[in-house]
Amino acid sequence: MNTPPARILIGLVAGLAIGVWLTGTAHGEVAVRVAQPVGKLWLDALTMTVVPLVFALLVTGVMEAAREASGGKVAARAIGWFAILLIASTLLAAVTTTLVLRGVPLPPGAAALGEARGAGPVPLGDAHWLDNIIPTNPIRAAADTAMVPLVIFALLFGLGASGIEAEPRAALERVFRGIGQTMLRIVTWVLWIAPVGVFALAVGVGSRMGGAAAGVLAHYVFVVIAACLFATLLCYAAAALFGRISPLTFARAALPSQVIAVSTQSSLASLPAMISAAAPLRVMPATAGIVLPLAVSLFRAASAAANVAVAIYLAQVHAVPLGVTTLVGGAIVAAAVSVAAVGLPAQVSFFAIIAPVCIAMGVPVVLLPVLLAIETLPDIFRTLGNVTADLAVARIVGRVDGAADRA
Repeated sequence: MNTPPARILIGLVAGLAIGVWLTGTAHGEVAVRVAQPVGKLWLDALTMTVVPLVFALLVTGVMEAAREASGGKVAARAIGWFAILLIASTLLAAVTTTLVLRGVPLPPGAAALGEARGAGPVPLGDAHWLDNIIPTNPIRAAADTAMVPLVIFALLFGLGASGIEAEPRAALERVFRGIGQTMLRIVTWVLWIAPVGVFALAVGVGSRMGGAAAGVLAHYVFVVIAACLFATLLCYAAAALFGRISPLTFARAALPSQVIAVSTQSSLASLPAMISAAAPLRVMPATAGIVLPLAVSLFRAASAAANVAVAIYLAQVHAVPLGVTTLVGGAIVAAAVSVAAVGLPAQVSFFAIIAPVCIAMGVPVVLLPVLLAIETLPDIFRTLGNVTADLAVARIVGRVDGAADRA
């Protein structure tokens, strides 16, 4: 990427500092009036890519997953467990994040942060959630950014396209890959000026919140890390219950891969260590050689959980009430788009996979770029959880495949 995180962080810090410094002054009001339109234009440029990007990535991601699943029983079982743990981790995040925010509520200054609402999407109401989950008009769903129905249609479209003849299937996949790559190019252009956009948004945040902004951002980091850790613990439990391995044995086998994950923030860089963990996990190398590369390509359980936590946190900031069905819808969208966004650059994926979750839950996305600037620390725990989930599935599938002994 042409915009390293350090430049975005500098834009955030500079914007907050200037906003705080000018708070309550005539110059401050002028600065906010100038900065807000700049920040809004930049955010709108980023948001306009969400619907076509997510749809294209979902269609191609589902087609790729279906192709991998057809390659053998081990791959099919692995993908089945990916889906189970993705849904479980996002639902767990919906519950635990809600409970964490009740126990450790937002700092007082967060109320001022929520004043930057922007135009918030309208989620499906609890009473009509099932009535509207299947879009009668997918084009209208896209125009209305009705994300849950749109994601359902994209999943069905991808599955349907996977079953047609090879020649039209390949042509269709090329079209959607082209759309996705085009949207990614536009996102790259927009992110190139991210320091300016984040700076403009941060000026308004700093002017409204003053010095309390730092406390709110630290609280946000704590909540997202907690969601990642809960997802990681879920993987230990899954390995113990379904992989029939003691948590201590699993922890010892996973530790080298986890150390690399934390130090590199890359699941791909951890892959050699994960494959080496096949022996202590008592998984046959052939099974690990299929499951683990597939997991790195398709599976990000902790990231999906963290994305739900981000959306719930922003809902609290903006005082958006979340019913049970809204939370479930957000969890489904988070699980689906996490598969579609695997392999994207970190800055692109942060917005591309969290914005749809926020939209599905009726939460404004205006503050997402500000949070992007402080994503480095949560990303460490996202990677830690993702690698742990990969190893858990390898053990589970290895045992189901008869390639692993009981530990």
